[in-house]
Amino acid sequence: MMHMTFYWGRRVTILFDSWKTDSWLSYFLSLFACFLFSVFYQYMEDCRLRLKTSPPPSAGAAAPLLLSKMGGARNWSASRFAGAILFGVNAGIGYLLMLAIMSFNGGVFVAVVVGLGVGYLVFRGGDEGVVVVDNPCACA
Repeated sequence: MMHMTFYWGRRVTILFDSWKTDSWLSYFLSLFACFLFSVFYQYMEDCRLRLKTSPPPSAGAAAPLLLSKMGGARNWSASRFAGAILFGVNAGIGYLLMLAIMSFNGGVFVAVVVGLGVGYLVFRGGDEGVVVVDNPCACA
């Protein structure tokens, strides 16, 4: 039976029916995997933001202003595709973390939140000067 309120215990199903914990060892290994997955989420977000804030290769003054604003060649650059791929991967990871928390196990919740905090501290703690406002995704 799936829980609809937070509970504490070692028996939990995380994301898939095949990912069930029945011993303390499997429970703690699953919590550690959730922790690492959360840290990896922050690492991927850092990679995406660094790619987004890196200066674009200058085409010089030869590129018409109207063409660059309407789409031109910049919309199909490799860095833009890489940014889109990183955004998609990061959104998928974020939704999987949300679904893991929706197991309503207190340990899974704590592992994900602590992992996000540690990942932010390690990978994005120095981003005070970087401001990216155009993030339409509610999960990031």
